[in-house]
Amino acid sequence: MNLRRDVFQAIADPTRRSILMLVATQSMTAGAIASNFETARPTVSKHLQILTACELLHQEQNGREIIYHLNPNKMKEIADFIEPFRQMWDERFNTLETVMKAYQQKK
Repeated sequence: MNLRRDVFQAIADPTRRSILMLVATQSMTAGAIASNFETARPTVSKHLQILTACELLHQEQNGREIIYHLNPNKMKEIADFIEPFRQMWDERFNTLETVMKAYQQKK
């Protein structure tokens, strides 16, 4: 498997998560995205390539510029994958809370 196309490998990087947060609020050019980071533009460009390769971002050619858009469908796939784990932990924490309350009442 090519790790660059693995969506979870892509979102493991804090810079790429920051890029996703930026583009989630509005579509942006590579230059506008890069201006938010202190790293070199080629580094940001590499992050954009990875996010595009795993389909978290879409590119749109607008004259000489490329505009990056968030792909909400791919983000939903991630959320759908994570949801059962979130539910499991919610249930465990609720059970723990119930046990703790019962313990406190016994004291």
